Amino acid sequence: MSQTDPRDRLIVALDVPGVPEAEALVERIGDAATFYKIGYRLAYAGGLALAERMIGQGLKVFLDLKLHDIGNTIEEGVRSVSALGATFLTVHAYPQTMRAAVKGRGNGLKILAVTVLTSYDDADAQEAGYALPVAELVAKRAAQAAEIGIDGLVCSAAEAAGVRGLVGPDRLIVTPGIRPAGADAGDQKRVMTPGDARRAGIDHVVVGRPITGAADPRAVARAIVAEMA
Repeated sequence: MSQTDPRDRLIVALDVPGVPEAEALVERIGDAATFYKIGYRLAYAGGLALAERMIGQGLKVFLDLKLHDIGNTIEEGVRSVSALGATFLTVHAYPQTMRAAVKGRGNGLKILAVTVLTSYDDADAQEAGYALPVAELVAKRAAQAAEIGIDGLVCSAAEAAGVRGLVGPDRLIVTPGIRPAGADAGDQKRVMTPGDARRAGIDHVVVGRPITGAADPRAVARAIVAEMA
């Protein structure tokens, strides 16, 4: 499928407790989506084996594992993930971690660096010990990621335009915290609608609860894709 197909731009977050629930959700969504995110909760409950099966069925998988460790551990871990056939893998945007991930990524796997979690605001960053406000911290990490050769960035849609200016047109920008108009923001503090995200130059949007918690997840997925198109 072409990367310009709007369905490729929607990544559905499979934030569910186990494989049976994930498989049922993918079946309910059907051809309305082609790209799925597996994070900690599902990955540690059989989600990696599920990812291999989904990839074998022609779906794309984003492993949102947010790796961060010593360089050798990251490099070897990323090399193992690369063998699964996933499309995206996240690491935290610390320079040493990013350099090691680039070394281990192999062919096909794209490394996304998480700048600052979308649940953080300036007060959260200060509480965590960062001297910079969120916007400045995002900019600093984005510039470092581009210099190191990371494939893309995960950031809030609110920072997307600034990040794009720092990393140029060829790197991916992937945005969580996307909420259709009228949807509950949940624990996300920096959110944007799917249409506004595309207008801001976002390559892929990650949507979880508005789809997975809907009575008709297929219809919601289709509506989001239509809004982005």
